[in-house]
Amino acid sequence: MYVPKESQPKQGGGTAKVKDGKRKIVAQNKKARHDYAIIDTYEAGLVLTGTEVKSLRQGRASLTDGFVQIDGNEAWLHNAHIPEYSQGTWTNHTVRRKRKLLLHREEIDKLASKSEETGHTIVPLALYFKDGRAKAEIALARGKKEWDKRQTLREKQDRRESDRAIAAAKRRQRGE
Repeated sequence: MYVPKESQPKQGGGTAKVKDGKRKIVAQNKKARHDYAIIDTYEAGLVLTGTEVKSLRQGRASLTDGFVQIDGNEAWLHNAHIPEYSQGTWTNHTVRRKRKLLLHREEIDKLASKSEETGHTIVPLALYFKDGRAKAEIALARGKKEWDKRQTLREKQDRRESDRAIAAAKRRQRGE
């Protein structure tokens, strides 16, 4: 009897979070969204070794110090921390090695030209699995000034307070 792949039980038991059903998020860089104004986002494949993939499947990674650099018409992810695989042997990977990102030529050219402009940089936003393949969400971003960060936090707090007030008013209306 044929059983569709979606209804088959999952194997592996990794701790990565399932978001859309197809996308398992391993690591997010929340600090990047606070420190930078995101201009454009891209999805890039990652060139990884076997132990790196196994470590990612366990849900272990950090992007807080990570950045992307265009080097010789290739994109590289620097300083992303993928810890050693616990059951690995002498074939284990280096924790903070630079990893190649797989992008289309037009995307690399666009990122290279934009990142050369003053104040623009390329930051990793997330590492995730999509259809069984490791992907990185990267963004072309512009650094925020300190007052920009305060303004963003103030707007977020104001929105939260107004949402709470609306929810309280709706609750009162239903109770009457």
